[in-house]
Amino acid sequence: MAYYWQSVSGHLELMNAARPLPEWLGDSQTPEKLKARLELAQRIRRFAVSELHLPDNASYQRYADLQRKAVVWNVTAAPALSLKPKTWCFPVAGCVGYRGYFDEKEARAEAARLQATGLDVHVYGVPAYSTLGWMNWAGGDPLLSTFVGYPEGDLARLIFHELAHQVVYVQDDTPFNESFATAVERLGVARWLAAARSDKARADYAALEQQRRQFRTLTRDTRRALTGIYESKTTPALTPQAQLAMKTIAMDNFRAGYAELRKTWAPPAGTIEAYDRWVAQANNASFGAQAAYDDLVPGFEALFARSGSNWPVFYDEVRQLAGLPKDERLKKLALR
Repeated sequence: MAYYWQSVSGHLELMNAARPLPEWLGDSQTPEKLKARLELAQRIRRFAVSELHLPDNASYQRYADLQRKAVVWNVTAAPALSLKPKTWCFPVAGCVGYRGYFDEKEARAEAARLQATGLDVHVYGVPAYSTLGWMNWAGGDPLLSTFVGYPEGDLARLIFHELAHQVVYVQDDTPFNESFATAVERLGVARWLAAARSDKARADYAALEQQRRQFRTLTRDTRRALTGIYESKTTPALTPQAQLAMKTIAMDNFRAGYAELRKTWAPPAGTIEAYDRWVAQANNASFGAQAAYDDLVPGFEALFARSGSNWPVFYDEVRQLAGLPKDERLKKLALR
């Protein structure tokens, strides 16, 4: 009950802190820089509706200054010799591979408890907050100080991603949900930047996206190496001690590969520091959680192309997939 109490109280605190955008824009105390970001967010929001056919509702029509670096902190966990995340089940979201806390100390206390049982554990701050559209009647998900200052392309990417969850969301299938939303964000931001008049926005996004692609390749290769170790079918079978030793080598190779990759990257330093923190803490839990956002994306992008790059048709196809058994969904995405 304590966990649900912090969820409810944290949600109410966040929603009460949010004010409609016209109030912020009309307030003489609102800094001009913030006004500019809110106006940009409004343009992105309108584009999401008119060009990407994402929901036209109350979400992202308000703003809240949270006075902290993240809105929630997620705890993920996985066995020492598996990338399969531990799951938690909730009334609305179903079973997911993380447990969220509005208080960072509580998240880290839960992580310590899980780690004491022998699990690999990862704690990370989340900039956005999604109620999957369930709270649009009460004002919707707000824009937040935790992400409103993102570079233009990344701000658009985040808004598109979160709105995509309101189009299709399947209980108990985090990889499907997150990969779908990631595909929407990538396809959507490409259209946004093509339509935008800002050469700087396009250049900034291209630089950040190059970093993301390179990092995704490195982490994908490491996941494959770890999966090969954990699911090895050698005869005789690898002992757990041998698997742990090989896991250590794979992690060392990953960090060495990142160190070389990092040398080729230019600022913004803040972005690189975020990668540094992720790599320093990398383990089965973080690799397993990341896979949910990556592995099915090519299948969704291919489905978008087969839908004639038509957003309503694409969403209808995804809804049909959502109604199928999980294994059949994977087959339809041509991943098995």
